[in-house]
Amino acid sequence: MSTGILAGPAFAQAARVTMQGTGEVSATPDLARVSLGVSHQAPTAAAALAQMSTDMTAVLASLSDAGITGADVQTSALRLDVIQDYDRDNNVSRVTGYRASTDVSVTVTALDRLGEVLDAVVQSGANQMNGLTFDVSNRQTLLDEARRAAVADAMRKAALYTDAADVALGRLTSLSEAGMNAAPAPMMRMAMEDAMSVPIAEGEVTISASVTMTWGEDMQDDR
Repeated sequence: MSTGILAGPAFAQAARVTMQGTGEVSATPDLARVSLGVSHQAPTAAAALAQMSTDMTAVLASLSDAGITGADVQTSALRLDVIQDYDRDNNVSRVTGYRASTDVSVTVTALDRLGEVLDAVVQSGANQMNGLTFDVSNRQTLLDEARRAAVADAMRKAALYTDAADVALGRLTSLSEAGMNAAPAPMMRMAMEDAMSVPIAEGEVTISASVTMTWGEDMQDDR
């Protein structure tokens, strides 16, 4: 019986191999998500709420005029805070007023009109911007591409290591998603009037995925 065939790589002893793979896909964003709001301070809670409501009604109207309605506009926060002045000498505090605030999350799908939309909401009364992020509408498709790339990366590295170690790569026994990152970095919170002087660069959205794959015994061992 010839022993030379048994020394070939197809019959080499299989080792247990665990490998991580990562994949990334970059794309130009086609939408923006903006969190903006209105905040007003007044001597009474009723006055603060009334002023805030008046301006937010105008903000929503300006968004509607820009064609942004329905699911693309959603109230995300509503707050009424007591403003107090603390007297350290007498160790007492007194209420000096109230601050009413509300925020809305806005999705802008026409990026060429983003500056126009931001200018409109400022003119109508918005005075807070809590965040701006760019995103892609086909996120799931891009994430699946990143996942395929992550699997290919893990398989490539597993093949490289087993070839270098002169062992066979056995059958795949487990595959799990180790993590993914699909969130672009947001701009910091700022007053809306300050945001108007900051140039907005869309950049790219990078979506990444990571998998862990384990190979065990060679399939020939099951015969």
